[in-house]
Amino acid sequence: MTSRALLDYARLLEVIAQETELLAGSYLPERAGEVVPACQGLTLQKVVRHVAEQYRRACHWIERGLRPELPLPPMHTDPVEDLREAAGELLGVLALGEPETAAASWWPQDRSYGFWARRMAHESTVHRVDVQSAAVLPQEEIAEDVAVDGIDEVLTLWYGHRLTQLGVVGSLPAAVGVRSGERHWLTQAGAQGTTARRVGSGDLDEAAAVVTGSPEAVYLWLWGRRPDQAVGSTGDYDARAQLWALLRLATR
Repeated sequence: MTSRALLDYARLLEVIAQETELLAGSYLPERAGEVVPACQGLTLQKVVRHVAEQYRRACHWIERGLRPELPLPPMHTDPVEDLREAAGELLGVLALGEPETAAASWWPQDRSYGFWARRMAHESTVHRVDVQSAAVLPQEEIAEDVAVDGIDEVLTLWYGHRLTQLGVVGSLPAAVGVRSGERHWLTQAGAQGTTARRVGSGDLDEAAAVVTGSPEAVYLWLWGRRPDQAVGSTGDYDARAQLWALLRLATR
């Protein structure tokens, strides 16, 4: 399978490197125990540790071809040092391949180096926002190209695939469109499961509701990091609310 990302491979690796440094620079040791509301009670320190572990888990998948069965222990007592070393290892591994290079993954539609580059780019971006928010620091903007790719990933991977893995379906049969930047997506929920796909603007006519907004606002709203007021919408409120609620189950 080839990479499904909307960003090219070099850009994804650049995002991982940049977001790692932003995350590292936003970690304040004196606030290590501060709870991060969006991360189910995790503290600032645990979020940084979590990202470092996800980098190491990605390397395990790529190099060994299977999911790690146990949590991978940190390489350093300092969480920032651990994060940076894990990022260096990940980027070194990813640099050995191309986006289409085969690699085991948990998404059957994309078993490639590109999957991991994309997944870790958004892992680091979303959690960098979490840490900056919890540490009450100014939030660095998310570039439009990164946010658009992130919208695509959260819809097609998490909503369209992860919910099926969990056996979760929608109680309200409804299609919801998402429009941001120059891109459009159509999601569908119902008793048969959930799906999401890229579409043309005319395909949103069949949607019960349509969510709109800047790429950054829509990206972070879909990830549960922004309130309803951050995005606009038309149509059936219940259909839109179901999309958001199902994503909370998919991404937790």
